Amino acid sequence: MKIEQIYTGCLAQGAYYIESNGEVAIIDPLREVQPYIDKAKANNAEIKYIFETHFHADFVSGHVTLSKKTGAPIIYGPLANPSFDAIIAEDKQEFKLGDITIVVLHTPGHTMESTVYLLKDKNGKDHAIFSGDTLFLGDVGRPDLAQKAGEITEEDLASYLFDSLRNKIMPLNDDVIVYPAHGAGSACGKNLSKETVDTLGNQKRSNYALRSDMTKEEFIKEVTDGLLPPPDYFPLNVKLNKEGYEDFQEVLKRSAIALSPDAFETAANETEAVVLDVRHQSDFAKGHIPRSIFIGLDGNFAPWVGALIADVQQPILLVTEKGRETEAIKRLSRVGFDNTLGYLEGGFEAWKKASKEYDTVSSVPATTFKKSFICEDIPVFDVRKKGEFLSEHVINAHHTPLDYINDHLSEFPDHKPFYVHCAGGYRSMIAASILKSRGIHNLIDIQGGFKAIKETGVAITDYVCPSTL
Repeated sequence: MKIEQIYTGCLAQGAYYIESNGEVAIIDPLREVQPYIDKAKANNAEIKYIFETHFHADFVSGHVTLSKKTGAPIIYGPLANPSFDAIIAEDKQEFKLGDITIVVLHTPGHTMESTVYLLKDKNGKDHAIFSGDTLFLGDVGRPDLAQKAGEITEEDLASYLFDSLRNKIMPLNDDVIVYPAHGAGSACGKNLSKETVDTLGNQKRSNYALRSDMTKEEFIKEVTDGLLPPPDYFPLNVKLNKEGYEDFQEVLKRSAIALSPDAFETAANETEAVVLDVRHQSDFAKGHIPRSIFIGLDGNFAPWVGALIADVQQPILLVTEKGRETEAIKRLSRVGFDNTLGYLEGGFEAWKKASKEYDTVSSVPATTFKKSFICEDIPVFDVRKKGEFLSEHVINAHHTPLDYINDHLSEFPDHKPFYVHCAGGYRSMIAASILKSRGIHNLIDIQGGFKAIKETGVAITDYVCPSTL
């Protein structure tokens, strides 16, 4: 028996390759499926099943394409209603895979069709659960993504989740291994662990949602308290996962179009495309196409695209480092953004050589910020998340979280300079690009973010542990 977790950091997502005696099951595959096919072929094995734990909201799964390419059936738990052919399994239904068995455990709560898959070894012993978004390490799936007005509320879903955990998961032995669908950084939970594998026993001891003395009322309150609104692209990804989508190779074929600077400029002017610059933030600061949006590939690229661009139908024109065009298109497609019109051939250097207009971002070291902060009355805007800000921040800083920056535009000064920072410099450059695209140019980015600011000795609030907020 072979179990491999295929973890994608920028999505904080875990897919799984399970092999036994020449037969393979894939759980929650990513959209580009060829690596799974190649892995099975290299092992002289055949993909027999494709298991989906639920209709994912934060990424587009590869189930439809993988099924078409391999003939393997897609399997969902009870209550799933996809538009394509699939096996809708019954609770506790078993699927043989070589010498092992995979058992369906219907666990409604995160969504109504949410399902955990229990793996039994060749001796029939419970070995592992693939817990999807039902159970994370340190948390559970948020119960507000599948609510329907007038029909089911997040409190109803939380109630179902409480029962699912206590009736289906907690009775399992402590040595059962937990393989979740997400880790820290995912918007599918509130406080996920950075670890991606654990034992159920450890989770029973450390995960607040699995406390044995917790009442259902306490669980509902804790699970629903402090939930931020889900990103706008979530329902659009659910729709794609439920109804089907275009093969990624077809998306790549029509998106990987090299455009000269003139052709790129024409496309930008004649369409409503967002010019998306995915280079490093320092390169963007030194020079970029006016009104372009920065979201760098070397960060949490796909989730920020989903959160800030939101509409998966939005046309996009790409500015990338040379050789990373395909990577950018692929990572956009993982969250359903399939409408890339092309990329700037030769990158930003070609734009400059063509004598095209370009813009810059004023960006200074934290030491420079410290000198002016002490001597001058220049406002500071912190674009980190609420928990980060409440935990510790520059005295008198304004909090304008990046996720909702468009709701805070009126708070930024019109003319006089102001500083903007995040934790390390990535998110503040995204914020800077958005502000400049809205005509707000009087900003100064602080390089290295709050980490660098702290090292200068600038006055900050007393530290509060995030777990006590």
